Amino acid sequence: MFLIPSAHGWNVVQLRGQSTTWDVRSVASLEEAVPVLNGTTNLVLGLPVSAVLAQRLRLPTAEAGEFGEMVRIQIEKALPYSTEEVTTDFEVIERTAEGSVVSAVAVHNQKLSELAAPLLSRGIIPSQVTVYAAQRAATHAAAGRAFLIYPENEALVCAISEGGKIGFTRSLEGADSAQLQRDLPQLALSAELQGIDTSFPVVLLDESLFELRETVQGLFASKANLMAVEAPPALTKLNLLPDSWRQQRAAVVRQAEWKKRIVWASAAYGVLLLLLFAYLLVLRFEVGRLDGRIARDEPNTEFVKKTEARWRALAPAIDPHFYPIEVLLHLFESLPSPDVQITAYNQSARQISVDGEAKTAALAYQFADAVKKNPELATFVFNMAAPRILPNDHAQFRLEGKPK
Repeated sequence: MFLIPSAHGWNVVQLRGQSTTWDVRSVASLEEAVPVLNGTTNLVLGLPVSAVLAQRLRLPTAEAGEFGEMVRIQIEKALPYSTEEVTTDFEVIERTAEGSVVSAVAVHNQKLSELAAPLLSRGIIPSQVTVYAAQRAATHAAAGRAFLIYPENEALVCAISEGGKIGFTRSLEGADSAQLQRDLPQLALSAELQGIDTSFPVVLLDESLFELRETVQGLFASKANLMAVEAPPALTKLNLLPDSWRQQRAAVVRQAEWKKRIVWASAAYGVLLLLLFAYLLVLRFEVGRLDGRIARDEPNTEFVKKTEARWRALAPAIDPHFYPIEVLLHLFESLPSPDVQITAYNQSARQISVDGEAKTAALAYQFADAVKKNPELATFVFNMAAPRILPNDHAQFRLEGKPK
């Protein structure tokens, strides 16, 4: 966005939405411009000629690293302020072996802060502070010499551009033809004293001053062409952004970046919460659906449970695997040798116990392992404690089994 001075206030030049069309909106003051700017961080502020000191300097040739310092010293000589109180910048109009011609500008930082106070108080710090006359020259007369006349803050600005760079500026109070006829010849004489060729091939007159066109054409050999408000103005190299503003702007940009990150993080967190909420709703729906199926199947489930319990209760009576004679038969089949004898056998509805004596503890373990592996006894789960060794070195054991 561009904020540039107009005849009776300021113009805000901005893109229209997402299109490539530029809109120009007039406001009476910077206070009225603030809502239009909408907190933008990419603002170019064009200063009126009355807010800056512009000079055309002719300097000797110097090294690139020393040239800027030489320009700054020359500008400071013409200012009643210390170095810390002003911000300066320059553009090279012409460079030859004999020397260089420079367009130099300076602004008093305090006056600039007072001018831009409505913006600064709302955290709007321009990315560039330039001179509107330089923007107009770069837009309408990028090459050669041109004479520009346009209104600015209730005054009439006369500016001379050389190669799209401002070389001379004057402000005239009032805008009537009689004053122009009286003041323009004196202005041209002042420009010639500074070494500027005043035979201008291009004369530009703001379209709002159309009634002065004949007067201007009578003072110059060239035809006066009309120029409209730039939409947008051309970019210039001049930047009078004070160091303090640069630091504040960097802080604001960092803060905006952090805010953006926080917003993105909050949005991501919100999306995760929304997904979690949706997942919980789905789980709750599934749990409700399963609870409904369980409730519908409850009678059948209860019947199955009762039937299973009944069959378990009847199993010892109707299942041959529980018959004592069958169990004893399979136990005897599992004896590894005659050196292992069964001395006692007990069986109830839910448990059997086998007491025995083996010639060695190894034979007792061998018998227990054979019982566990017998497929006909797979209905039971057998466990045997460590055998007790008798005085005659025989091993007395007990094997217990429970239905699975």
